[in-house]
Amino acid sequence: MLTFGSETTAASNILKGFNAPYQATVIELIEAEGGICVAKANLDAFAHGASTENSDFMITKNPKDKTKVPGGSSGGPAAAVILELAPFALGTDTGGSIRQPASFCGAVGYKPTYGLVSRNGAVAMASSTDVIGPITTTVEDSAYILDIISGKDRYDGTTIDRDETSYTDIGNPNKDITIGIIKENHGEGVDQGVRVCIDKAIKEIEAKGIKTVEVSLPSLPLALACYYIVCPRKYLVI
Repeated sequence: MLTFGSETTAASNILKGFNAPYQATVIELIEAEGGICVAKANLDAFAHGASTENSDFMITKNPKDKTKVPGGSSGGPAAAVILELAPFALGTDTGGSIRQPASFCGAVGYKPTYGLVSRNGAVAMASSTDVIGPITTTVEDSAYILDIISGKDRYDGTTIDRDETSYTDIGNPNKDITIGIIKENHGEGVDQGVRVCIDKAIKEIEAKGIKTVEVSLPSLPLALACYYIVCPRKYLVI
């Protein structure tokens, strides 16, 4: 994200020395609420990678186990949050670049609906699929940050109106909320440890009076193939 007070390089020497002429909308919104940008974290250069080993400046290691990678491309933000260098961080997610490093590091990573958060001031990998979202240590913190950064922005024509209900209301049993559990992500091929964690989370959600329902996404196995058609083709020169 573009910010004042430090270089914006996207972890690439191509942008070394670049100082942004304006700040990203999400940064402006957070600062308006009293937030302070304390640092920028490492990533795979221009978000092209899934291990944070593809930076021109350094390699980020997993904060839980230095023999492993922290995931990517937003591995630096996820590692920083787990190391308690900051209470939250922002990343961009095109094909998993928030969710995957959060999973690898033990953080909470959330990819909002496309258009819910302004992309103005984000260094784009693929503008029609990039989404800015929070990385935190708790679901409550992610909901709080999403409340701040979501909504329409005159500088981003793809932004959409948000529900007036606060995202922190998800823990309120009086709200009529139903959460879908994806069948294909909870069956064959899923690690047993992961399945146990999901089952535990489902029970905790239902204990709060929130309904859950199993939903099926039969095309899910094709998602990665579709991603590699949609995303890389943006860089083709004809």
